[in-house]
Amino acid sequence: MIEIIQTYWLDLLIGSYPNGPLGGLAMTMIIAVVSIALAVPLGVLLALAELSSRRWLSLATGALITFVRGVPLLMFIFWIYFVVPVITGISIQGTTTLIIALVIFESAYISQIVKAGILALPKGQSEAAESLGMAPWQINVKIILPQAIFNMTPSLISQLSSAVKDTSLGYIINATEVTFATAQINSILLTKPMEVFGILAIIFFVVCTSLTGLASLLEKRLGHAQNAPGVRAS
Repeated sequence: MIEIIQTYWLDLLIGSYPNGPLGGLAMTMIIAVVSIALAVPLGVLLALAELSSRRWLSLATGALITFVRGVPLLMFIFWIYFVVPVITGISIQGTTTLIIALVIFESAYISQIVKAGILALPKGQSEAAESLGMAPWQINVKIILPQAIFNMTPSLISQLSSAVKDTSLGYIINATEVTFATAQINSILLTKPMEVFGILAIIFFVVCTSLTGLASLLEKRLGHAQNAPGVRAS
């Protein structure tokens, strides 16, 4: 296993770059980070729509979120990769397909994180803002969302960890992430699949455990900050 790492560490890290497309762990992290970065604003919009006082909007958004959460990510990957080109005539690359699928999938879960963060805030803040004549969008943008997003930062990092693991599904559509790079190495060696994919498991374990640990640390620090002397809930 050590010999494989010594020989192919660069392939695992950046794929065939600069002689080919960027891949490996670098591309895995790029896909995961970009997906979460795009899914957060979409998740916020979905959460606000689901909490809307307009019943039709709330019900429609809730049904959409339930549908997305109830369908495997693999199905979204297949639909985007195979069905969209048939409908639009536009071919989508594997990496782009994976990012789009992850944005759709993760935004549904992030919307529930945002929703929980909003509902956890004291209602007195919104009522006080309304009494000052602030519009609903001002209350959300200036008061509610900053606090909710700040409090849900650990959960977003945990969601990033999930996105990192989900990138492995990109292998089936030739997205050049770390699983794809590992499969290429295995096709060269042929006789050492246990060692090769054991290295892949270790990579995912180290990255995801590190992100989970960071989320736990932030959660504890946020808890200490909120419970510190002089800090009171409004």
